[in-house]
Amino acid sequence: MSDLQTQKSASRWSMVGKDPYAMPIEEIDLAHPGIWQKNEYLPFLKRLREESPVHYCAKSATGPYWSVMKYKDIMEVDTSPDIYSSEPTIAIVDSFEEFTLPSFIAMDPPKHDHQRRAVQGVVAPLNLKNLESVIRERAVAILDGLPLGVEFDWVEKVSIELTTQMLAILFDFPFEDRRKLTYWSDITTAIPGGGIVETHEERWDALQDCLATFTKLWNDRVNAEPGNDLISMLAHGAATKNMPPMEYLGNLLLLIVGGNDTTRNSITGGVLALDQYPDEYEKLRGDLSLIPNMVSEIIRWQTPLAYMRRSVKVDTVLNGQHIKKGEKVVMWYASGNQDETVIDDPERLIIDRPNARRHLAFGFGLHRCMGNRLAEMQLRVMWEEIMERFGKIEVKSEPKRIYSSFVKGYSELRVMLHAK
Repeated sequence: MSDLQTQKSASRWSMVGKDPYAMPIEEIDLAHPGIWQKNEYLPFLKRLREESPVHYCAKSATGPYWSVMKYKDIMEVDTSPDIYSSEPTIAIVDSFEEFTLPSFIAMDPPKHDHQRRAVQGVVAPLNLKNLESVIRERAVAILDGLPLGVEFDWVEKVSIELTTQMLAILFDFPFEDRRKLTYWSDITTAIPGGGIVETHEERWDALQDCLATFTKLWNDRVNAEPGNDLISMLAHGAATKNMPPMEYLGNLLLLIVGGNDTTRNSITGGVLALDQYPDEYEKLRGDLSLIPNMVSEIIRWQTPLAYMRRSVKVDTVLNGQHIKKGEKVVMWYASGNQDETVIDDPERLIIDRPNARRHLAFGFGLHRCMGNRLAEMQLRVMWEEIMERFGKIEVKSEPKRIYSSFVKGYSELRVMLHAK
C-alpha cells in the first residue's frame, strides 16, 4: 500500500482496526475504503444488520447517507424506482467526475429503458450461445499457457486476461490494444491517490483518450452496416445514435466496468474461496456437475460490487425509518448477501447451496445487471477448463485488495498450480 493510502486508512474517517461493537453505532461509516481493503468489513455489516438495518450515517467524508443492510429491504429499494431514483449517480459520492457522466445505469425510465435496449442484443440468448465457444477457446489458451509448480499472480495472468479479451470481442476493439480497456475500467472506479491514478486531472486525461479512441471506432461503425458489437449497436440504436459525447463516454465506461469487474473479481474470488474451504474444493472434484451452482455461490460470496446508491424522490418509510426526499440511500449488496435470515451460514462458501442464484450481486428490478448470464458463462467455462487441467490451485499468500468501498476486488493473488 502506498504512503498516501496508508494516510487515508489512518484518516479520521477510517474504521480500520476499530471494533464495531465497541463504538457508538451512529459513528459506523461503511463508505471509507479502508475496512474493505483490509478485509475487516464483515463485523460492521453484521452489527448494522442486527441493530440498525436501515442506518443513518450523519458524518462521513462522502456526506450523510442511509445504509440498507438486509436482503428484503434492499429488494424493496431496488424494485421501487418510483421512490428511489438512480439519478444523478449510483456512487456514494456526488462529486466523482466519472459518475456524473450520464449513463443508463444512472437514469430512470423511460430513457434508461430505451438506452439499455439498444445494447441488450449483445447478451441475447443466441449471441450468448455463439459466444460460449469463443470464451472456451480463450480460456483454454490462457490456462494452457500457465506454469505448473511455479508461483505467479492469478489476477494478472488469468482474471484480467480473460475478461479483457472478452471485452475486446464484445466491443470489436483492436485486440492488441485490449489492456487499455483494463486501464480505463480501473481508473473509472479508482480513488485518486489509491495507487492507480494520483489526481482527478490524471484520470480525466485518460478518459479523454478513451473517448477519442472510441469516437474513431464509432465513426467507422456508423458508416458501415449494423454489426453485432456494442459500439455498432450504440451507433445505430434509435435511442443512442444521437448521444452527446459525454453520454457516449458514460455509457462506454458503464459497459467496460460492467463487463470487467464482476467477472474478473469473481474469477479471483472463487480461487480464494476454494482455498479457504478445502472441503468444498474436494466436493467439487467429486462432482463437476456442481460447477454452475458453484458459480452462483462464488458470485454471492464475492459480491464484486459492494453497493449501489439511490436518491429518494419522495418522503418515504423503509423498515420503520423515515427517509426524506433528496437523501442518499445505499443498498449494501455485500451485506444483503450475508443476511442470516435469508442465507444459512452466509460467510461460508457452500458450492451445492440450495437456491444459490437467489443472491443480490446482480441487483434486481430494471437495473439488474444486463450481462449476468455472460458473467456466469465465463465463470462456468473457466472452471470447467480449470478442473480439466489442474488438481489444485494453491493460494500462496494473502491477496492484495483494491482500495475501494464500491469495487470488492483484488489487484494480486499469488498462486501455484498442481497437476492432476
